[in-house]
Amino acid sequence: MVVIPTLQKLSLRAIGAIGASIFLAFFALTYSVPGWVESFAANYIESEAQERIDNSIDSIRPPESDSALGRLAQSLYAKNETEIAQLKQNLKGKVHEQWAAALASVRNLDCECREKWQDRFESGFKTDIVLLQAANDKISDFIHSTYMNVATELKRDIRVFTASNAAVFILLLLASFLKLAAITHLFLPGVLLAISTLVCSYFYVFEQNWLLTIIHNSYLGFAYLAWLGVVFLFLCDIIFNRGRITTEILNAFFNAIGSALSVVPC
Repeated sequence: MVVIPTLQKLSLRAIGAIGASIFLAFFALTYSVPGWVESFAANYIESEAQERIDNSIDSIRPPESDSALGRLAQSLYAKNETEIAQLKQNLKGKVHEQWAAALASVRNLDCECREKWQDRFESGFKTDIVLLQAANDKISDFIHSTYMNVATELKRDIRVFTASNAAVFILLLLASFLKLAAITHLFLPGVLLAISTLVCSYFYVFEQNWLLTIIHNSYLGFAYLAWLGVVFLFLCDIIFNRGRITTEILNAFFNAIGSALSVVPC
């Protein structure tokens, strides 16, 4: 009978338990503490909302059309491009003037504006540039809607991020109890998960905006999910395939570093 060192088992289970606890705690915060995401990510949400509004203003153009009216609109736009650029700059100025007051109201958890925009986003509403082209008093609405859009997206992405991480850590923990002969094999996905958690912890403490960018940005987010996917595949190989692929990878690594260690399928 193979005797598995107690320290090895405890180390692996500690990785699983601590990682699952950390991500489950943050997942629970998004539900149990109203406004936690907006408080934690205040700077990120503000900068992202500001960038989206500026981009929306810059993108204002007459609709493309092959009709005579559409071609006329494009022609007029081209002839008056300098004046239109000035109008866009003036519009940005108005947004910046109302920015602080609008943010103060939308960050108030009791503000009716939050419920209004939250309901619209949940029903599939998309922030429309028409709001910017309307009367001056609609600029505040546009700031509110853009802010709530970013905050709602970010809250959803944080929940997906934390739930995905917690699920993989829980799977690692369960495997450490169910596959006692695979403790050595499980250290490969365990180390990968520990690395990702340490990186996230570093960003959380020192570079919060980078962490939020990883979570919220599509490309970086997909890259991180791919990393988790690799870990999940290792766990599936160990649980359902006796770790045959993991065994080959570990033995190749041991050979590459000149180690006499080797593992066999579990």
